[in-house]
Amino acid sequence: MLVDIFKAAGLGIVEGLTEYIPVSSTGHLLLLQHFFGFGDEDFGNTFAVLIQLGAILALLSIYFTKLWTLATGMLSDAKARRFVFGVLIAFLPAAIVGAALHSFIKGVLFNPWIVCFSLITGGAVLLYVDSLDLRPRYRDATGFSLPVYLGIGICQCFAMIPGVSRSGATIVSALLLGADRRSAAEFSFYLAMPTMAGAFAYDLYKNGAHMSASNVLVVAVGFVASFIAGWFVVKRFLDYVSGHGFDLFAWWRVVVGTLGLIGLALA
Repeated sequence: MLVDIFKAAGLGIVEGLTEYIPVSSTGHLLLLQHFFGFGDEDFGNTFAVLIQLGAILALLSIYFTKLWTLATGMLSDAKARRFVFGVLIAFLPAAIVGAALHSFIKGVLFNPWIVCFSLITGGAVLLYVDSLDLRPRYRDATGFSLPVYLGIGICQCFAMIPGVSRSGATIVSALLLGADRRSAAEFSFYLAMPTMAGAFAYDLYKNGAHMSASNVLVVAVGFVASFIAGWFVVKRFLDYVSGHGFDLFAWWRVVVGTLGLIGLALA
């Protein structure tokens, strides 16, 4: 049990640190579980779903004031209504594709080889896009046009492939569609709220039966670790990318993906 608690804490930290940066939290968790193991496969999948809630709550706790302002201003503020509508538009493609292809995604795409190739490819794409001399038209995540919100939502569907990264797909598409680095990263936070909450609810419905009372402590440790790590990343990420860009995350993807391929080849 003690070993499982330490593993749970480690996986929770990884989930929190990687959920909101463009490196694929799902890919990292899948590789860690593949190489180091964590209970049976069914519980491992359920655990990965449950600790996501810690990262979700970390984001909600930081953005609570902004969300409250949007919620209370929707009746009187046209800009607030438009932004909420834009987030819903961006959320819908992933909701539809995720529900329709859930079994295929979990049964076929959740493969460590696919994760490694996706990490490397995504890293190369992120490096390329970040090096472009783009001319941002938007510097406020709440001010994108509705077609831009839809385009970002469509591109987010690529993140159904583990290793691509939900935040990575969102950020890259936002940059290409005219957002600056900060607004692209911040919109990935806003879009994460309904996307992660929806994925959490759906996966919990599918895998909740594998949860038992004996696993509660393990899940709780992972949940708390995910919350703390996620809170730290959300607080620091926007300022970091505004000044440094995404090179660090791109190279991290390439290194992890390459090491993963070496490990799989030697296994």
